[in-house]
Amino acid sequence: MGGAVGNGPRDSAFATRKRVPGPHSAFAVSVPAPGRHARRLARLRARLARRFPVPAIEITLPRSDIRYRLLVPADQDRLLDQAEGDPEQNLPYWAEVWPSGVALADVALERRGDLAGRPVLELGSGLGVTAAAALAAGARLLAVDYSPDALVLCRYNALRNAGREPRTLGLNWRAPSAALFGLAAEARGFPIILAADVLYEERDVAPLLDLVGKLLAPGGAVWLAEPRRESARRFLAAAESAGWRRATEEYDGPWPEGNATVRVHFLHPPDREG
Repeated sequence: MGGAVGNGPRDSAFATRKRVPGPHSAFAVSVPAPGRHARRLARLRARLARRFPVPAIEITLPRSDIRYRLLVPADQDRLLDQAEGDPEQNLPYWAEVWPSGVALADVALERRGDLAGRPVLELGSGLGVTAAAALAAGARLLAVDYSPDALVLCRYNALRNAGREPRTLGLNWRAPSAALFGLAAEARGFPIILAADVLYEERDVAPLLDLVGKLLAPGGAVWLAEPRRESARRFLAAAESAGWRRATEEYDGPWPEGNATVRVHFLHPPDREG
């Protein structure tokens, strides 16, 4: 739900708050102590309000029938103006609730057994719809996006709807940072990589395929949700040519907006030589 995901510092917002213990401490998610939850939400919302208006909307995940209340940016024109000065020329795709993110959220809840207790990476986290579901499913989530504003919204919306925040990291996958590879090494690779509607431009096909191949754990899988964009078709063709295997499911909504058919692909890389 985001565009290409600039390099940024590792997020340190969770340094003084309670963490969920687990075998992968780098991916311990933030759970505010009792009484601090509302204050944390208020601080995140105030931070967002200094950037742009953030009205709340409600959406319903069609398969699980779970309702989420989300903050979303109201001033799209301001976001487009800001994008004009971006050296990568990335448009603010992250600022909308896309059907693919809603579909992948339902998949995360349906397949919670694949996520619970495991380090999971979400590429292009956008507003945090899929992130909230992955956290509710028990994932130890690292959410990355190109936009710092998207990462704050992701943290707010995840905390508001799942009671937990992901770890976050700014990332441009055309020039991935050492920080991301360091976190992947700590986790011994990510067993699951989530990506919802991240392929808008052909220039992202090759770098994204290369990146996920480097970040996956042995035996891992990429869960890619997409609404039949041409760039996604090219990505899937390139993956198939490189020996990736996939299974595909289709989801028809209803969605908060639009009537797209979303395809969710479960992609497995070619076997690595030992």
